[in-house]
Amino acid sequence: MREILVLLLMTQLIAACSKQYDQIIDFSSQGEIKDILLNEERNLYFGDLHVHTKYSFDAYLLGTTVTPDMSYRFAKGETISNGVRDMTLEEPLDFYAVTDHAILLGMASLWADPTSNVGKHPKAKPYHNLNNPENLGPESAFDRFLLFNDIRESGGFPRERGSILDIIRAFFAQNFIFASAAYDHEEHLSGWKKIMEAAEEHNEPGKFTTFNAYEWTVRSQEPESGSYHRNVIFKSSKAPKRPFSSFDSINPEELWNWMDGLRSNGLDSLAIPHNPNGSNGQVFKKYKFDGSPIDQDYSDQRMRNEPIVEITQIKGTSETHPRLSPNDKWADFEIVNSRKGKRTAYSEPDGSYVRQGLQRGLALEHEERGNPFKIGFIGSTDTHNGAYIFQESDNAGTAAILTSSIIRGSIPIPEELLTEEVKNLDLTVEEDQGFYSGGEIISNSVGGLAAVWAKANTRDSIFEALANKETYATSGTRIRLRFFAGENLLNLNFNDDELISKVYETGVPMGGDLILSKIKKPSFIVWAQKDKNGAPLQRIQIVKGFYSEKDRETKEQLIDVICSDGLKPDPVSKLCPSNNSIVSLDTCEFSQDKGASELKAFWVDEEYDPNIETFYYLRVLENPTCRWSTWDAVKNNYEPREGIDKIIQERAWSSPIWVSSN
Repeated sequence: MREILVLLLMTQLIAACSKQYDQIIDFSSQGEIKDILLNEERNLYFGDLHVHTKYSFDAYLLGTTVTPDMSYRFAKGETISNGVRDMTLEEPLDFYAVTDHAILLGMASLWADPTSNVGKHPKAKPYHNLNNPENLGPESAFDRFLLFNDIRESGGFPRERGSILDIIRAFFAQNFIFASAAYDHEEHLSGWKKIMEAAEEHNEPGKFTTFNAYEWTVRSQEPESGSYHRNVIFKSSKAPKRPFSSFDSINPEELWNWMDGLRSNGLDSLAIPHNPNGSNGQVFKKYKFDGSPIDQDYSDQRMRNEPIVEITQIKGTSETHPRLSPNDKWADFEIVNSRKGKRTAYSEPDGSYVRQGLQRGLALEHEERGNPFKIGFIGSTDTHNGAYIFQESDNAGTAAILTSSIIRGSIPIPEELLTEEVKNLDLTVEEDQGFYSGGEIISNSVGGLAAVWAKANTRDSIFEALANKETYATSGTRIRLRFFAGENLLNLNFNDDELISKVYETGVPMGGDLILSKIKKPSFIVWAQKDKNGAPLQRIQIVKGFYSEKDRETKEQLIDVICSDGLKPDPVSKLCPSNNSIVSLDTCEFSQDKGASELKAFWVDEEYDPNIETFYYLRVLENPTCRWSTWDAVKNNYEPREGIDKIIQERAWSSPIWVSSN
């Protein structure tokens, strides 16, 4: 009888609290916004749309105490501390979004507080005072990793099934039904509310743009599956009372259904997949979630909700893979081969990389099933530090504990920390140079940037640019990049003050569709300028993809359009020769007399076939410089760790342009 009463009470609780993710709240605290002048030729803005603060459980477990308010102040140029070191951007950003995990949102910091209701639970004791200053040394890292693994493997903080209180707080639960009800609990909602309030406080139309946002984090229960996470970005000051999480559904199509429902009620949003590289083929697979074939309705819905993808971030680059692009010598850039969240599990490249996704989209369109992968590109960080500096020479780490070069694995673990217990952990590895922190952290990148060409620095304009795919990604450098296609762009002049306005009148920018007459070949403007604080530019490449009717398969081609230093592409390979720039691994100094501050050219695809749809995107390469791991070693008077890339060629990738003939 008691069990029945308990079940009835749980059912009532679930019914009473359910579907708060469908309730829309306006978090605006601003008055009337004055008219802002729009630039029809577009302005360039740099930002980060993937940032975790103390409200993300994994960030807090790794020592991060940065709040959303602090994170936004950092993005605007202020110096903040993550509890271990101060962090300041070399140059402020233009737009920003805190995207904390919907699952367990704000809970880890409550577990750590012995005075909170959740913190009083006996099983919260290991988390008490976790991030007090005296507990943030590198010696705490390995215990934190184990604590994080316990949570990740159990699906959350353990609960006692007989307690109603524990059921209400089933943020910790493995039972999804109870968990979805618990996500409507006030302790969870309060964290979400604070994140939205911080976004509203720091939004300054015309100067600095924030977005209400979060991460839909999928934790698959299938051992052979990969992860397929999305950041959800809301267009306006409105947001749901709570975010739709993977405890509501792990099916991305259900996420899109929810987004469509919000859109019909006046709240627009877009989802940005990230880390396709770690998805084990999940992001660009050829089937729906239930295994049925992709059709036009699926393609339309996906493109309505997911027009762009995060092509690079700290957990690796997702452009392409050497197995998928064996003829591309630059395909190995910052590759992380492990599945997201499963460092010992290999992620299958097939279906996990963007270039192949673009190609699959063409094949599906050829089969008249629509194109669900007609996507633009951005970069971001996925920092769990609340802040990120984007410089190889000053890697602040992805969380407070990862500020340490020891924990990142770039220098050996010193003898005083090298206990037998540490040696025996699967988190360390012995090499000729000594014991190192193991795992995927050494493979992490410094993180990318999102670049948009928008009419103004406002939510409306930047969201429009994201939706229209007039965007590009960088590996963290601030390369300026423009890319246009048209029928007669060769008639234009780079010295014409009205060049850009004329291009918008006659052609299309990155992210666009160009439809040619049958007798025409596409012409392109490619234009890049170096980061004023970065290395010189080495080359601009075009990546071309198309569907071959003859071979019944998609193909790709890599073409160097323009080389630095007066060099010319080889007529056979179509690639530039080396410009002989060098990097010192002793000092990290690099060639300043090689490369270019600007590269620009008109280019015509003389091999274009008007009978097939083709995509093109740009890849701009800087001269080689020291990777962050080499910088760590140099600063600490160690040799760079063996088996790790010692140099890096930073780069930018434009969103594609799709060309077809009528």
